[in-house]
Amino acid sequence: MAGSPTARRRRLSIELKQLREKSALTCAQVGEALDWSGSKVNRMETGSGRVQPSDLDALCRFYGTSDELREFLKSLARQARTRGWWQVHGTAIPEWFNIYIGLEQDASAIRQYQCELVPGLMQTEAYAGELHMTGAHMSVEDIERAVRVRLERQAILRGPSGPDAWFVVSEGALRNVIGDRTVMREQLERVLNTADLPTVTLQILTFDSGTYPATGSFTMLSFPAQEDPDLVYRDGITDAVYLEGEHHVREYTRAFDGLRAAALSPQRSAQLIKSVLKEYSR
Repeated sequence: MAGSPTARRRRLSIELKQLREKSALTCAQVGEALDWSGSKVNRMETGSGRVQPSDLDALCRFYGTSDELREFLKSLARQARTRGWWQVHGTAIPEWFNIYIGLEQDASAIRQYQCELVPGLMQTEAYAGELHMTGAHMSVEDIERAVRVRLERQAILRGPSGPDAWFVVSEGALRNVIGDRTVMREQLERVLNTADLPTVTLQILTFDSGTYPATGSFTMLSFPAQEDPDLVYRDGITDAVYLEGEHHVREYTRAFDGLRAAALSPQRSAQLIKSVLKEYSR
């Protein structure tokens, strides 16, 4: 079973939705049968509301589940209420990104395309700090907390059970100076060191790569349990989008494969990064 509270909440939502769909009922029909609103059932299935043990008991009686499944669902609900290590930093981490971090912690594979910036899992403290300082609404304390979380997230790439991570990064991310040349020099050295990890693959999409799938930055996460489907994550300034349907995952997988095919090989990518690094060292 997935480890983070976010992943447990997601698994609980998936299980509840599957039970309803096996019964060929709508949220409204289940709600009417239990004297609830259909929106309450929907919130339970989307993870947007806390699921109480009494509600799970009522649902399990209605669906006729086994005692074992009922206890499993109640265990998921209890563990989903715990707090992840990243949630102690309060307002420094927006709620929509809290969700992503929890899912990232349990991913068995990460595929990410970055068209403007170095991936967060490779960023140095100075580089990440410069990026967060562009958010004028953030206090100095919140910036420090946000940077700390970003650096702590990177531990998953070095852990014994870390995910297979594949990054495709635009050449522009190497040449877009964040901070100053010293910050960029340190940052590209970190990128090279991270790319040397056994579970990490890095490819650079050069300016002359030709035609490739036109899309903004995105991340695809896969999970160890077959019951937990892949998802696509895209974020913006104030919110994020999570796409889980088979159609979305298939199309983004196709796009990522196209980006990988258009990008330099990992070996040639490392050579390009070293070349740009020399420019910052002059």
